[in-house]
Amino acid sequence: MASRTQLTPRDENRLYQPSFRQDWERHTLYSLATWVNGIAFRDIQFSATGKPVIKISEIKQGLSSQTKYTEQVFNEAVHVRDGDLLFTWSGQPETSIDVFWWRGSDGWLNQHSFRVTSRKDIDQEFLFYLLKYVKPSFIGIARNKQTTGLGHVTRRDLETIEVACPQLPEQHAIAHILGALDDKIELNRRMNETLEAMARALFKSWFIDFDPVRAKAAGRDPGFPADIAALFPDSFQDSELGEIPKGWDAKRLADLCSTQYGYTASAANELVGPKYLRVTDINKRNWIEWSDVPYCAIDADARDVYALRVGDLVVARMADPGKSAIIEEDIDVVFASYLVRLKTPSLAQSYYIYGFLKSDLYTEYAEGAKSGSVQANMNAKVIVDVSCVVPPATLMQQYVNIVLPLRWRLVASSHESHTLATLRDMLLPMLMSGELRVPANQQV
Repeated sequence: MASRTQLTPRDENRLYQPSFRQDWERHTLYSLATWVNGIAFRDIQFSATGKPVIKISEIKQGLSSQTKYTEQVFNEAVHVRDGDLLFTWSGQPETSIDVFWWRGSDGWLNQHSFRVTSRKDIDQEFLFYLLKYVKPSFIGIARNKQTTGLGHVTRRDLETIEVACPQLPEQHAIAHILGALDDKIELNRRMNETLEAMARALFKSWFIDFDPVRAKAAGRDPGFPADIAALFPDSFQDSELGEIPKGWDAKRLADLCSTQYGYTASAANELVGPKYLRVTDINKRNWIEWSDVPYCAIDADARDVYALRVGDLVVARMADPGKSAIIEEDIDVVFASYLVRLKTPSLAQSYYIYGFLKSDLYTEYAEGAKSGSVQANMNAKVIVDVSCVVPPATLMQQYVNIVLPLRWRLVASSHESHTLATLRDMLLPMLMSGELRVPANQQV
């Protein structure tokens, strides 16, 4: 390990002050890569189909119902592909200015983000972690410029920031250590998506397409153990929803759960108190990353009224109406006013409704039910004013018996990823500053 005397001392009068080893080669940050800014798109360029327009919201949260598309073709320099390095340079300093790997389909880069390509003697993955290391400087620069609520980091700033890099073999070694941790986190994320997809596929097969019932009606083996197959009828009946399995019901979602609006917090950036679940915390993926959820100030009486319990469902009424999540851990948490809580009589019913909320049927309903000329929204009554098929309680329970182990594995994987991210964040400044050295042939 290098001694502190080998690191470049900090200058307390400078806005950005990353430390580096004195014997590493110094560069301006801008000189390490090619930085291509995105396009300022106009409304006339958008269409219903085509490639997505990748704005900061897509970079941070992935494609959503708010994503714009275009059929037009632009300069290849702003054509973003899976694995590209992107730097978002404008917005709220603490939440928008950052560096990302793009994980998604091909698209066109919107303004306020750079597509970054390192020069040949700089490892692209090392550059990613170097930008992460310098992130506090970006935040300081952007905050210093804030006049209307937004801050930014310009090309001139990148030309001014001075950094230092080891030789390419050591860059590879540093990137290998940090990248191995991120690769495992990414593997966990993809596995979680697979687990979620498996649960969705089972729900669709059993309760939307009615595959086991159709198999039995046609005299075919549904492919399940006898005790599970016996839970499905072998014929259909008419209902307000059309043909449904015999003996099942067609009910409104409102008949299956109660609703409650969330809490308007006086602050969402406290260091203690309950977690404060917001729409942004449920629209990133199909599970909740509790480490990203802030705390809030709330008095004891309100805390009890708005406390979420295992099995509670929350649905967004604004910002991303119809987006939903289920509470799967015993967490001290209250929910924000843009969310509506759905409470059911049993865990089996909660997971059944969650499957319905995640189905294409509910997505189509929510798209058609949104209102608001400025910001789309759905009130609590509208959220549950939809009909759905309701199977017998025994079949709901069998569905949950299969799905719960998948969800438990998903939760465990999320916890492991949080631990790995904590380790990565501890190692990153030590490795990038040169305080902790690694051999050029270091393997993990």
